[in-house]
Amino acid sequence: MRILIVASYNKGCFAPFVVEQAEALKRAGCDVDWFGLQGKGIKGYIKNFPALKRKIKEFHPDIIHAHYGLSGLFANLQRDIPVVTTYHGSDINERKVLCFSNLAMRLSARNIFVSQKTLEIAKPSKKYTLLSCGIDLSDAQLTSKNEARQEIGLEAYKKYILFAGAFDNYVKNAPLAKKAVELLNCSNVELLELKGYYREEVTLLMCAADAFLMTSFTEGSPQVIKEAMACGCPIVSVDVGDVRERMVGIEGCYAANTRNSEELADLLKKALAFGKKTNGREKIIADGLDNRQVAEKLIEIYNNVINR
Repeated sequence: MRILIVASYNKGCFAPFVVEQAEALKRAGCDVDWFGLQGKGIKGYIKNFPALKRKIKEFHPDIIHAHYGLSGLFANLQRDIPVVTTYHGSDINERKVLCFSNLAMRLSARNIFVSQKTLEIAKPSKKYTLLSCGIDLSDAQLTSKNEARQEIGLEAYKKYILFAGAFDNYVKNAPLAKKAVELLNCSNVELLELKGYYREEVTLLMCAADAFLMTSFTEGSPQVIKEAMACGCPIVSVDVGDVRERMVGIEGCYAANTRNSEELADLLKKALAFGKKTNGREKIIADGLDNRQVAEKLIEIYNNVINR
């Protein structure tokens, strides 16, 4: 099967989780090629259309898999190759983008939603599947806390809470996280910003941290939560995206009922006291969110679309 991935390339690279999903498809025997969209908004994307037509003529894909609503709408400007579109959250949660995503939903041969909440907001009438993006499982995620700290240069005596993003990213709501950590009133607790690290370093940080904290205003199906789960890191999060569903039944992981800093601080105390790896990795496998499992489900979706 020949699959053409259409996704934004405005940052000079494709989103890591899209690349990892594509690599899993390759390992499953698919022939995968890429088309990177550059430009802003619909007008910017439309300028890419002649190049897309050339890519289709060169590669002869059986199916196009577009990531995010605008990419899905763009990919559907051609009607020769069926399009599967995955909506990752921001393309549903942001009203100004949702209208374009709604058009993509009508035109796409199949729509994939990464969480129940995005599905409920989008309200598609048909042609949809609920399927979160998977993650790659690796031996590096099994690294012990002490070994990870030595490799990345963290102090052995401190309590480290890893924040789910950059402090200057408004959507991640760093002020709430900082307030919750401040309420712990503990001098040896440090909140680490997840910014500027390589993928391998992020894995080490998740293995080294005593807790992982998410306070975002909106999310779809956040990859960092699944990655922290795979590393066995205790997690505290507001109820956003599919976080509560992902963490259900995992001892040492807690989803808050409010966005109250005091509740988050109390949950952080529990997470810090947990003191060992969680069984989050087993939950990832049980939920079918190893990328190998997700690739199998995607191939089934592609075949259904092609055979229809």
